[in-house]
Amino acid sequence: MNFLTHVLHLAGSGAFAYYSAAQIRDSKTRPNILAGFQLAESGSVPFLSALSDRAAAEGDTWLAEKLAKHASDETRHGKIFAHALQQLNKQVIDFKAQPQTTSTKKSQQRSPFFAAFFEGYTQEQLKPAVIDWDVFMASTYILELDASKDFARMAKALPDNESTARNLKLGMLNIAQDETGHAAYLYEAMMRRMPATKVQKLVDMWRTRKVNALLAMVGGILQRNGETRSLVQDSASSKIDSELVAT
Repeated sequence: MNFLTHVLHLAGSGAFAYYSAAQIRDSKTRPNILAGFQLAESGSVPFLSALSDRAAAEGDTWLAEKLAKHASDETRHGKIFAHALQQLNKQVIDFKAQPQTTSTKKSQQRSPFFAAFFEGYTQEQLKPAVIDWDVFMASTYILELDASKDFARMAKALPDNESTARNLKLGMLNIAQDETGHAAYLYEAMMRRMPATKVQKLVDMWRTRKVNALLAMVGGILQRNGETRSLVQDSASSKIDSELVAT
Protein backbone atom coordinates (compact mmCIF):
# COMPACT_ATOMS: atom_id res chain seq x y z
CA MET A 1 0.00 0.00 0.00
CA ASN A 2 1.49 3.31 -1.09
CA PHE A 3 1.73 6.35 1.15
CA LEU A 4 -1.25 8.20 -0.37
CA THR A 5 -3.49 5.16 0.00
CA HIS A 6 -2.34 4.79 3.59
CA VAL A 7 -3.20 8.42 4.33
CA LEU A 8 -6.62 8.08 2.67
CA HIS A 9 -7.19 4.85 4.58
CA LEU A 10 -6.55 6.63 7.87
CA ALA A 11 -8.78 9.54 6.85
CA GLY A 12 -11.65 7.38 5.64
CA SER A 13 -11.44 5.01 8.58
CA GLY A 14 -11.32 7.93 10.98
CA ALA A 15 -14.40 9.54 9.45
CA PHE A 16 -16.33 6.26 9.56
CA ALA A 17 -15.20 5.60 13.14
CA TYR A 18 -16.46 9.01 14.26
CA TYR A 19 -19.77 8.63 12.40
CA SER A 20 -20.51 5.06 13.56
CA ALA A 21 -19.53 5.79 17.17
CA ALA A 22 -21.83 8.81 17.23
CA GLN A 23 -24.67 6.83 15.65
CA ILE A 24 -24.51 3.94 18.10
CA ARG A 25 -23.94 6.15 21.15
CA ASP A 26 -27.10 8.17 20.46
CA SER A 27 -30.21 6.27 21.59
CA LYS A 28 -32.21 7.86 18.76
CA THR A 29 -29.98 6.61 15.95
CA ARG A 30 -28.85 3.37 17.61
CA PRO A 31 -31.78 1.23 16.38
CA ASN A 32 -31.15 2.07 12.73
CA ILE A 33 -27.45 1.21 12.81
CA LEU A 34 -28.23 -2.02 14.69
CA ALA A 35 -30.77 -2.91 12.01
CA GLY A 36 -28.15 -2.32 9.32
CA PHE A 37 -25.78 -4.68 11.10
CA GLN A 38 -28.49 -7.31 11.53
CA LEU A 39 -29.31 -7.20 7.82
CA ALA A 40 -25.64 -7.37 6.83
CA GLU A 41 -24.71 -10.23 9.17
CA SER A 42 -27.81 -12.33 8.52
CA GLY A 43 -27.79 -11.53 4.81
CA SER A 44 -24.32 -13.01 4.32
CA VAL A 45 -25.33 -16.45 5.65
CA PRO A 46 -26.79 -17.92 2.42
CA PHE A 47 -23.75 -16.70 0.47
CA LEU A 48 -21.25 -18.24 2.90
CA SER A 49 -23.24 -21.48 3.14
CA ALA A 50 -23.28 -21.80 -0.66
CA LEU A 51 -19.53 -21.17 -0.76
CA SER A 52 -19.03 -23.86 1.88
CA ASP A 53 -20.95 -26.34 -0.28
CA ARG A 54 -18.90 -25.33 -3.31
CA ALA A 55 -15.61 -25.77 -1.46
CA ALA A 56 -16.71 -29.22 -0.28
CA ALA A 57 -17.66 -30.19 -3.85
CA GLU A 58 -14.22 -29.05 -5.01
CA GLY A 59 -12.56 -31.25 -2.38
CA ASP A 60 -11.33 -28.48 -0.05
CA THR A 61 -12.77 -29.80 3.21
CA TRP A 62 -10.68 -27.42 5.32
CA LEU A 63 -12.12 -24.35 3.60
CA ALA A 64 -15.62 -25.85 3.59
CA GLU A 65 -15.50 -26.26 7.38
CA LYS A 66 -14.17 -22.73 7.90
CA LEU A 67 -16.90 -21.27 5.71
CA ALA A 68 -19.58 -23.28 7.50
CA LYS A 69 -18.30 -21.96 10.83
CA HIS A 70 -18.24 -18.45 9.37
CA ALA A 71 -21.89 -18.79 8.31
CA SER A 72 -22.83 -20.09 11.76
CA ASP A 73 -21.10 -17.12 13.41
CA GLU A 74 -22.90 -14.63 11.17
CA THR A 75 -26.24 -16.27 12.03
CA ARG A 76 -25.48 -15.76 15.71
CA HIS A 77 -24.37 -12.17 15.11
CA GLY A 78 -27.67 -11.41 13.39
CA LYS A 79 -29.50 -12.78 16.42
CA ILE A 80 -27.43 -10.61 18.76
CA PHE A 81 -28.42 -7.47 16.87
CA ALA A 82 -32.05 -8.63 16.59
CA HIS A 83 -32.15 -9.17 20.36
CA ALA A 84 -30.64 -5.73 20.96
CA LEU A 85 -33.40 -4.23 18.80
CA GLN A 86 -36.06 -6.18 20.69
CA GLN A 87 -34.77 -4.69 23.94
CA LEU A 88 -35.42 -1.28 22.36
CA ASN A 89 -38.90 -2.41 21.23
CA LYS A 90 -37.80 -2.26 17.59
CA GLN A 91 -37.43 -4.70 14.71
CA VAL A 92 -36.12 -4.64 11.15
CA ILE A 93 -38.65 -3.64 8.51
CA ASP A 94 -39.60 -6.51 6.20
CA PHE A 95 -39.01 -4.75 2.89
CA LYS A 96 -39.97 -7.85 0.91
CA ALA A 97 -43.50 -7.56 2.26
CA GLN A 98 -43.82 -3.96 1.08
CA PRO A 99 -45.17 -2.98 -2.37
CA GLN A 100 -42.43 -2.56 -4.96
CA THR A 101 -42.18 1.06 -6.09
CA THR A 102 -39.55 2.89 -8.10
CA SER A 103 -38.07 4.33 -4.91
CA THR A 104 -37.87 0.97 -3.13
CA LYS A 105 -36.30 -0.66 -6.16
CA LYS A 106 -33.65 2.05 -6.23
CA SER A 107 -33.01 1.61 -2.49
CA GLN A 108 -32.40 -2.10 -3.03
CA GLN A 109 -29.66 -1.44 -5.57
CA ARG A 110 -26.03 -1.90 -4.59
CA SER A 111 -24.95 0.69 -2.01
CA PRO A 112 -22.34 3.35 -2.94
CA PHE A 113 -19.86 1.54 -0.70
CA PHE A 114 -20.19 -1.83 -2.41
CA ALA A 115 -20.54 -0.25 -5.84
CA ALA A 116 -17.08 1.27 -5.36
CA PHE A 117 -15.62 -1.74 -3.55
CA PHE A 118 -16.61 -4.15 -6.34
CA GLU A 119 -16.23 -1.72 -9.22
CA GLY A 120 -15.71 -3.62 -12.46
CA TYR A 121 -17.47 -6.77 -11.24
CA THR A 122 -21.03 -7.64 -12.22
CA GLN A 123 -23.56 -9.12 -9.82
CA GLU A 124 -23.33 -12.34 -11.80
CA GLN A 125 -19.56 -12.57 -11.29
CA LEU A 126 -19.99 -12.22 -7.52
CA LYS A 127 -22.42 -15.10 -7.08
CA PRO A 128 -21.12 -17.94 -4.85
CA ALA A 129 -21.22 -20.51 -7.65
CA VAL A 130 -18.81 -18.56 -9.87
CA ILE A 131 -16.96 -15.94 -7.82
CA ASP A 132 -13.19 -16.16 -8.14
CA TRP A 133 -11.82 -17.55 -4.89
CA ASP A 134 -9.04 -14.93 -4.85
CA VAL A 135 -11.62 -12.15 -5.14
CA PHE A 136 -13.75 -13.59 -2.35
CA MET A 137 -10.88 -14.30 0.02
CA ALA A 138 -9.03 -11.00 -0.37
CA SER A 139 -12.11 -8.74 -0.37
CA THR A 140 -13.71 -10.52 2.57
CA TYR A 141 -10.41 -10.58 4.47
CA ILE A 142 -10.26 -6.78 4.31
CA LEU A 143 -13.90 -6.42 5.35
CA GLU A 144 -13.60 -8.84 8.27
CA LEU A 145 -10.30 -7.38 9.49
CA ASP A 146 -11.71 -3.87 9.54
CA ALA A 147 -15.04 -5.00 11.00
CA SER A 148 -13.25 -6.52 13.98
CA LYS A 149 -11.79 -3.11 14.79
CA ASP A 150 -14.99 -1.21 14.01
CA PHE A 151 -17.18 -3.36 16.28
CA ALA A 152 -14.68 -3.12 19.15
CA ARG A 153 -14.51 0.66 18.73
CA MET A 154 -18.30 1.04 18.65
CA ALA A 155 -18.68 -1.21 21.69
CA LYS A 156 -16.43 1.12 23.66
CA ALA A 157 -18.58 4.08 22.60
CA LEU A 158 -21.69 2.62 24.22
CA PRO A 159 -22.70 4.07 27.60
CA ASP A 160 -22.14 1.97 30.72
CA ASN A 161 -25.11 3.33 32.66
CA GLU A 162 -27.76 1.40 30.68
CA SER A 163 -28.30 -2.34 31.09
CA THR A 164 -29.32 -2.79 27.45
CA ALA A 165 -26.25 -0.89 26.25
CA ARG A 166 -23.97 -2.95 28.51
CA ASN A 167 -25.41 -6.18 27.11
CA LEU A 168 -24.96 -4.89 23.57
CA LYS A 169 -21.38 -3.91 24.36
CA LEU A 170 -20.55 -7.45 25.47
CA GLY A 171 -22.21 -8.87 22.38
CA MET A 172 -20.33 -6.57 20.03
CA LEU A 173 -16.99 -7.32 21.67
CA ASN A 174 -17.73 -11.02 21.14
CA ILE A 175 -18.58 -10.32 17.50
CA ALA A 176 -15.32 -8.40 17.10
CA GLN A 177 -13.39 -11.49 18.26
CA ASP A 178 -15.24 -13.64 15.73
CA GLU A 179 -14.44 -11.20 12.92
CA THR A 180 -10.75 -11.38 13.86
CA GLY A 181 -10.94 -15.16 13.54
CA HIS A 182 -12.64 -14.88 10.16
CA ALA A 183 -9.90 -12.59 8.87
CA ALA A 184 -7.27 -15.03 10.12
CA TYR A 185 -8.68 -18.08 8.31
CA LEU A 186 -9.17 -16.10 5.10
CA TYR A 187 -5.55 -14.97 5.20
CA GLU A 188 -4.45 -18.54 5.83
CA ALA A 189 -6.62 -19.70 2.94
CA MET A 190 -4.84 -17.27 0.61
CA MET A 191 -1.43 -18.39 1.88
CA ARG A 192 -2.41 -21.99 1.14
CA ARG A 193 -3.19 -21.11 -2.47
CA MET A 194 -0.48 -18.67 -3.52
CA PRO A 195 2.95 -17.22 -2.66
CA ALA A 196 3.16 -14.58 0.06
CA THR A 197 4.07 -11.92 -2.50
CA LYS A 198 0.84 -12.50 -4.41
CA VAL A 199 -1.17 -12.46 -1.18
CA GLN A 200 0.31 -9.09 -0.29
CA LYS A 201 -0.44 -7.76 -3.76
CA LEU A 202 -4.06 -8.91 -3.50
CA VAL A 203 -4.47 -7.46 -0.02
CA ASP A 204 -3.02 -4.12 -1.14
CA MET A 205 -5.37 -4.02 -4.14
CA TRP A 206 -8.46 -4.67 -2.02
CA ARG A 207 -7.27 -2.25 0.64
CA THR A 208 -7.17 0.42 -2.06
CA ARG A 209 -10.68 -0.58 -3.13
CA LYS A 210 -11.85 -0.33 0.49
CA VAL A 211 -10.39 3.17 0.75
CA ASN A 212 -12.26 4.25 -2.38
CA ALA A 213 -15.44 2.61 -1.07
CA LEU A 214 -15.17 4.38 2.30
CA LEU A 215 -14.69 7.73 0.60
CA ALA A 216 -17.74 7.05 -1.60
CA MET A 217 -19.78 6.14 1.47
CA VAL A 218 -18.67 9.21 3.44
CA GLY A 219 -19.43 11.37 0.40
CA GLY A 220 -22.93 9.89 0.24
CA ILE A 221 -23.51 10.58 3.92
CA LEU A 222 -22.39 14.20 3.51
CA GLN A 223 -24.70 14.66 0.51
CA ARG A 224 -27.62 13.43 2.61
CA ASN A 225 -26.55 15.66 5.52
CA GLY A 226 -26.19 12.55 7.66
CA GLU A 227 -29.75 11.40 7.03
CA THR A 228 -30.31 7.71 6.32
CA ARG A 229 -33.33 5.64 5.32
CA SER A 230 -35.11 4.10 8.30
CA LEU A 231 -34.59 0.35 8.58
CA VAL A 232 -36.65 -0.20 11.73
CA GLN A 233 -40.20 -0.13 12.97
CA ASP A 234 -41.84 -0.71 16.33
CA SER A 235 -41.75 -4.37 17.29
CA ALA A 236 -44.92 -6.43 17.34
CA SER A 237 -44.92 -6.53 21.14
CA SER A 238 -44.64 -2.75 21.48
CA LYS A 239 -47.49 -2.29 18.95
CA ILE A 240 -49.68 -4.59 21.02
CA ASP A 241 -48.79 -2.68 24.18
CA SER A 242 -49.74 0.61 22.47
CA GLU A 243 -53.07 -0.82 21.36
CA LEU A 244 -53.83 -1.99 24.90
CA VAL A 245 -53.05 1.44 26.29
CA ALA A 246 -55.27 3.07 23.67
CA THR A 247 -58.21 0.83 24.57
